[in-house]
Amino acid sequence: MQPQKYWREIPARYRLEGGRCKKCRKAFLPSRLVCDACGSREFEKARFTGTGTVHSFTMIHTPPSGYSGPYVLAIVELDGGPKLTMQIADCGADEAKIGDKVRVEFRKLTQVGDAGVLCYGYKAVLV
Repeated sequence: MQPQKYWREIPARYRLEGGRCKKCRKAFLPSRLVCDACGSREFEKARFTGTGTVHSFTMIHTPPSGYSGPYVLAIVELDGGPKLTMQIADCGADEAKIGDKVRVEFRKLTQVGDAGVLCYGYKAVLV
């Protein structure tokens, strides 16, 4: 399945909706069928805030085709939610720090194919 089709078919991603294991309370985005922490198959829907904290980051100097660089790629732990890997937008390596507060925005990531189909995803912005 093409990434852009996958995103369009899951509206919950636009709203940061995922799942939380009923047994161990681990959060997932997107939701899972089986909890990788405890093996439970019982989940409840969860909607996560659009804020979080930089857990770790690195500078990408040679980006993949279709992306411009360099850029900061971070692991962001959402407040009360899961950890997600995303770019920190409009940020240099000297600006990002572990523990920085960020807000998550839904933004254009790249264009694919001859028709220039837009692909969207999450990016973090320092607050």
